[in-house]
Amino acid sequence: MKKPLIIDCHGHYTTAPKALEDWRNRQIANLNTPALGPKVAELKISDDELRDTIESNQLRLMRERGSDLTIFSPRASFMAHHIGGFETSATWAAICNELCARVAGLFPDHFVGAAMLPQSPGVDPATCIPELERCVNEYGFVGINLNPDPSGGHWTSPPLSDRQWYPVYEKMVEYAIPAMVHVSTSCNPCFHTTGAHYLNADTTAFMQCLTSDLFKDFPTLKFLIPHGGGAVPYHWGRFRGLAQEMKKPPLAAHLLDNIYFDTCVYHQPGIDLLTKVIPAKNVLFASEMIGAVRGIDPETGHHYDDTKRYIQAAAITDEERFAIFEGNARRVFQRLDAQLTRKGL
Repeated sequence: MKKPLIIDCHGHYTTAPKALEDWRNRQIANLNTPALGPKVAELKISDDELRDTIESNQLRLMRERGSDLTIFSPRASFMAHHIGGFETSATWAAICNELCARVAGLFPDHFVGAAMLPQSPGVDPATCIPELERCVNEYGFVGINLNPDPSGGHWTSPPLSDRQWYPVYEKMVEYAIPAMVHVSTSCNPCFHTTGAHYLNADTTAFMQCLTSDLFKDFPTLKFLIPHGGGAVPYHWGRFRGLAQEMKKPPLAAHLLDNIYFDTCVYHQPGIDLLTKVIPAKNVLFASEMIGAVRGIDPETGHHYDDTKRYIQAAAITDEERFAIFEGNARRVFQRLDAQLTRKGL
């Protein structure tokens, strides 16, 4: 078996130049007085600044840890769809997506983009389609991040099975792109952003799909649930039992042709559980490096988010390991597979 291409399906631009955050702070400060700026043209970030932030951070760690390619999207906690209205989000998403496109252009062998959508609470998700189309058609992005809770921890939007989301799904199917279901910052003090809100959302998104017949309407729609699926693998028996009581088909037939999980699980027992419970065909390698958990585990001496080590140590076959590292990503991200094929990879 050939050596796999190590594709990390979950990367965010968490190390963007400080000018980006400064611009955003000015935008937020002037939500009620937009005439005071800032204008998009006022954000000045050079290619050299982008190179420096990537080469000294993500690319350095990719080389150290032995990964090849990262699907790269704007910083999740910075999406903050609850701030301002649609115009605010549209401007902010366009800026962040362009930066990721520039990174992918500067490092085409190592990064490919996934889009942040300009979502806003109470606004028709169909308004996101122009930015989605731009990112796919102009930038060559291969996926999107879809926030099931633009309210920031208050869950005011209908579930993912609601027809309000269908225009986005129709475009996803047309373009053969998956969505990573990923919330942003929590503004609800009950939910810590990365320790509770993210994992709650992962579990909630799965349950919303379980209780629906969404994939009957969209049999080729693909969702990637990050952070190992939240509580899903740990409580697989609960979900199987609930599906049975609801007279749904077995989960493998009901959901596992459409839902996938990543490996952003930061200890070996967690990965061992994930790979034992969830079929290997539904697991994609990911690290979210320089993300929520950046420190070194004192029990191992390695970074928590060095997830390649866990996959290498897992009790799985070489074929399953190849699928997790490369094969599944190419199958789920069809546009990525096409790009790699054109490069002879």
